[in-house]
Amino acid sequence: MTYAKLAKPSVLTQPVYEPGKPIEYVARELGLDPAGIIKLASNENPFGPSPLAVAAAKRALDQGELYPDGGCFELRQKLAAKWGLGADQFVIGNGSNELIELLAHAFVGQGDEVVMGAPAFVVYKLATLLFGAKPVEVPLRNWVHDLPAMAAAVTPRTKLVYVCAPNNPTGTTNSPAELIAFVRALPAHVIAVIDEAYAEYLETAPDFRPLIAEGRLVVCLRTFSKIYGLASLRVGYAYGSAELCGLLNRVRQPFNVNAIAQAAAVAALDDHAFAAKCARDNRAGLRQLEDGCRRLGLEVVPSVANFLLVRVGHGAKVFNYLQARGVIVRPVASYGLPEWIRITVGTAAQNERLLAELPAALR
Repeated sequence: MTYAKLAKPSVLTQPVYEPGKPIEYVARELGLDPAGIIKLASNENPFGPSPLAVAAAKRALDQGELYPDGGCFELRQKLAAKWGLGADQFVIGNGSNELIELLAHAFVGQGDEVVMGAPAFVVYKLATLLFGAKPVEVPLRNWVHDLPAMAAAVTPRTKLVYVCAPNNPTGTTNSPAELIAFVRALPAHVIAVIDEAYAEYLETAPDFRPLIAEGRLVVCLRTFSKIYGLASLRVGYAYGSAELCGLLNRVRQPFNVNAIAQAAAVAALDDHAFAAKCARDNRAGLRQLEDGCRRLGLEVVPSVANFLLVRVGHGAKVFNYLQARGVIVRPVASYGLPEWIRITVGTAAQNERLLAELPAALR
């Protein structure tokens, strides 16, 4: 008897998420000095974590012997004040990845369908498959979600529709008016899930709160991993109706977000100057990368997030060459884009180094 014979059949066919390689792993694998490696692969914040968050996290460690607040009371209160919603309209997750899984726990099962863009964040598809449902992938049009085609893909079996705005891995987004009209037009049995992981990088982000107030079935996901630089602490949140959040809390594990992450997230929400500077510097970095890639004759997808999709001809070869030179980017063949790489916006110096290494990688 083997474990595989005892496992549920769906587990044996479940794809495995492949994260970007950490700096230390690449250094050991290739015999490089970690200090000389730059990672532009995982859409992390190159400007570091929020200083206010770091200070709060350090203070929280002094009570490391205590369990965290299982209801994330202080963080939900802080978010309620920020968004003008009730504290019962928020669910805190171990990153927004957990929230995607909680949505599947609560609403998705055998025979159901979940509509999503293609390519879009792969975890939507992974969570759908894990719960025995069918992912319905709708190709992007002009690198943005084809909202009319997604609406047409909805059937009586559809439970969730995911829209990533801005979208990963393309960095593009539909207009606020398009997104709001799309949610309003969905059938009454479909929940719209708007993944706003990169929304803080937008100069003008859509406001879905009026739709929530109207009673529309919509839930929005946000994360502290990007603009606030807290990816290592794994904390994100969903906001929507109190009824929806109550259901997600029923399937959430107790103590799912540790106390250090909670304290850091609460403090990060007050670090307005840091977030604003990161957004400004990111826009400058995007222009630097786009201009540099275009000078090399490369096709780029205009981005409003903190990364850039670039067509390099053979993504895996360029990735391997750059990695051997201590520059980690992300190949995106798994998204059906074997000729492309995704480059996270770095500091000005990191961007310049990438652009300096790229011509030899292309050759």
